[in-house]
Amino acid sequence: MLVSCWSAKGGSGTTVVAVALASLLARRSPAGALLADLAGDVPAVLGLPEPPGPGLGEWLAADDVPADALGRLEVAGPAGLRVLPAGVGGPVAEGRGPLLAAVLAAERRAVVADCGSGPSGAGLALALAAPVSLLVLRPCYLALRRALRSPVRPSGVVLVREPGRALGRADVEDVLGVRVVAQVAVDPAVARAVDAGLVPGGLPRGLERALREVA
Repeated sequence: MLVSCWSAKGGSGTTVVAVALASLLARRSPAGALLADLAGDVPAVLGLPEPPGPGLGEWLAADDVPADALGRLEVAGPAGLRVLPAGVGGPVAEGRGPLLAAVLAAERRAVVADCGSGPSGAGLALALAAPVSLLVLRPCYLALRRALRSPVRPSGVVLVREPGRALGRADVEDVLGVRVVAQVAVDPAVARAVDAGLVPGGLPRGLERALREVA
């Protein structure tokens, strides 16, 4: 199973949702789960040091590196979670984005890809190819407008609920024509867990409850 998480606008909480979802999937399977970091913020949310070696950026930039080299890029995360770090790399070589999507889709483990905001490049290729494509959205006019203009058609929306917003679930579903599959409340407990690097080891109950059915 390949799940892409992406947003139309920065600051939507995409990385936190991707990490939480991958952590839930890792708990459920003896094989664990794989988290592909195309946005670069996964180590910070996991409380891990920045991986010192090459990552997805380098693999995507090198058209002479075989597909199975991806496995050598993985780093260990907590509780059965493995991470493909973002790396640095350069421009994506022709065909590498779709190849990455095909390799990850064939994985025996559950794979969650943090495709970032936009998305573009390999993140866009993954968001387009993933059977489950989750748009992480704060319900504001600008985010909805950008989501409508995106070439990616999400299979579901993870709605980040904030007090005082004029738009709600029904508005988002009506405008996008896509079902809201989870609602995550803005919660200080989640911010504290992220700051302490505790998201995978002890998901805040509200976040876990919200994403349980999606996982």
